[in-house]
Amino acid sequence: MPSNAACRTFEVIFDEAALKRALAEVEQKLADPTVWSDPAQAQGLSRERSRHQNDLDLIQHLKDREEEVRTLIEWAKEGESVADDLKTHLDRLEQEIEAAETQRLLGGENDAKNAIVTIHPGAGGTESQDWAEMLLRMYLRWAEQKGFKTEMLDYQEGDEAGIKSATFTVSGPYAYGLLCSEVGVHRLVRISPFDAAKRRHTSFASVFLFPEVDEEVTVEINDKDLRIDTYRSSGKGGQHVNVTDSAVRITHFPTGIVVQCQNERSQHRNRDMAMKVLRARLYDLMLREKQEKIEALHDGKKDIAWGSQIRSYVFQPYRIVKDHRTKKEIGDVDRVMNGDLDEFIKAFLLSRRSDPGAPKLAQTH
Repeated sequence: MPSNAACRTFEVIFDEAALKRALAEVEQKLADPTVWSDPAQAQGLSRERSRHQNDLDLIQHLKDREEEVRTLIEWAKEGESVADDLKTHLDRLEQEIEAAETQRLLGGENDAKNAIVTIHPGAGGTESQDWAEMLLRMYLRWAEQKGFKTEMLDYQEGDEAGIKSATFTVSGPYAYGLLCSEVGVHRLVRISPFDAAKRRHTSFASVFLFPEVDEEVTVEINDKDLRIDTYRSSGKGGQHVNVTDSAVRITHFPTGIVVQCQNERSQHRNRDMAMKVLRARLYDLMLREKQEKIEALHDGKKDIAWGSQIRSYVFQPYRIVKDHRTKKEIGDVDRVMNGDLDEFIKAFLLSRRSDPGAPKLAQTH
């Protein structure tokens, strides 16, 4: 029976017995008082315990869902009118199994962390700036559908439309691991709304991603290596914007990294948020240098132009979104632009797992 197959699928995703053994081993290590003399080791074990417990909780949740479906199946066999409820429960169970399967593909060191996302338009002026804002809207809708929290750190409006850049945080389980699929250059093909001749234009925008750094992670930042500038905010923010020099830009001399924040109402808050982004970027750089995966920070970025795109969004002459890494295609462009990215995310995670030698951290720039 198809419903039975759907019910049992999650057992293939999780090895409950192995998870219980792993949890017991971690708890045994944490029970040793000497472990707590090494805070880093203790925190690592605590996070590992939390991951195992969350997986076991998810298994129990899916079992409960399965039992609800089985009960409805039995009622249907007895002649009860439960067809609509059964379909609703089956659809919900299948969606949760799909989400669980995607989660199991996330096992990287930083996958479970919150994410810091930056979007930049490519060459092309208003066209690319408008496309960058469309991508921003797409990711904010995706996060909202996932129940994730977002916070805008920096938003610079375009000259006529769109944005010159935007940086925001996405807070939720595995936000960083899920959004790794989005890092790179995104290409748009459409009839331009800014072209009086209604010609087809190609625009580009790039997405960069950094893991939010936990407080216990040590990232050394010397004050003498920083230049902190304040300026008047130019983005959205109500009456307070353009009244005081509350926006903050921080330049890190050793790496050339520049971060800024202007969306908070106080200079102190903007400085704190800018430092948060700087710590995340330095941590990301530290990891990549440690693994000797890619070249220096700025040289490692691809040009935001033709030939370097990871995904194309075609609005004319036909309508399709195609990921050039996984070959995944979706014909419903509007659905994708409204934040339905799960199929692309899962395809990317599956391709990453099938190629264990592929660089992981290199994909963040």
